[in-house]
Amino acid sequence: MTSQLLAAPRTHCRILGLGVHRPPRAVANSEICEWIESSEEWIVSRSGIRSRRFAGKDETLEAMAVSAGRAALRHAGVTADRVGCVVVASMSNLVQTPPLAVRVAHDLGALDAGGFDVSGACAGFCHALAVAADMVSTGQSTYVLVIGTERMTDIVDPNDRTISFLFADGAGAVLVGPSDRPGIGPAVRGADGASREALRMNTTWDAFRADPTLPPPMMKMDGRRVFRWAVEHMVPAGLRALAGAGIDRHDLAAFIPHQANIRMIEILAAKLELPDHVAVAGDVAVSGNTSAASIPLAMDALLRDGLAPPGGAALLLGFGAGLNYAGQVVLLP
Repeated sequence: MTSQLLAAPRTHCRILGLGVHRPPRAVANSEICEWIESSEEWIVSRSGIRSRRFAGKDETLEAMAVSAGRAALRHAGVTADRVGCVVVASMSNLVQTPPLAVRVAHDLGALDAGGFDVSGACAGFCHALAVAADMVSTGQSTYVLVIGTERMTDIVDPNDRTISFLFADGAGAVLVGPSDRPGIGPAVRGADGASREALRMNTTWDAFRADPTLPPPMMKMDGRRVFRWAVEHMVPAGLRALAGAGIDRHDLAAFIPHQANIRMIEILAAKLELPDHVAVAGDVAVSGNTSAASIPLAMDALLRDGLAPPGGAALLLGFGAGLNYAGQVVLLP
């Protein structure tokens, strides 16, 4: 006897609300240069970063996620009790259990919501957004809150000249819900596990626990290798995302890649041959690299500054440790 499962009816979905948390403390390049042997001009020439935000002691991953989540719900006009699931993307969570998403859902007042975490590094937000879109489109949840929250300053050695000037803290959230037309295109995903050592932790927690005299686990990166990989792989990934959504690059209003490096973003935009009217996100210049939080933070900056219109089509591309990537085309809230 062959069993048959009931196929769930599908509906359209889109981003209904957007919220962010930017720590008040802005850290200029001049302050970074007090810790590392470098210059403000060198940092700008290598990364395009002029300042970044560092979280205070009370700005935990949970607190920043709740702040951004509340703002997204407020923007959408949806109360927390209507949220069916909370998905949190983070690579800097030092607490393995309980899931950060469960704590965030409780703090928000989404007491009946499910919750789980996604560890996809800088691609985590796009991975989580794709999962949320599937949940809403198949009727598993009416509203799903997606949050990227990071305290990269917890996992980067401030004296590491190679990367300490890049990373920063913050959180961004979007509420995904039903729509009368498609608002989130199919996700593209991929990974190059053979290059996974290009962005890694310097040691394991097991090794550190066995020998506390070792340096604690901190992030290390071969910046040139990651740069080359991203430029090579993200252009075809972006073109696949456009094709999957059924739109041309001329239909885009914005390009919002992971905010890793201004030079990298400019090269990707040029290789994608984006028209002049497409706004290219450059929030990294003032926010630094916030990993899974960078795309919603950059989306907020474009909309806040009037550089991209609400409802416009935006190409999102997240990429980083793994080396893995994910992306999709969305309609901006």
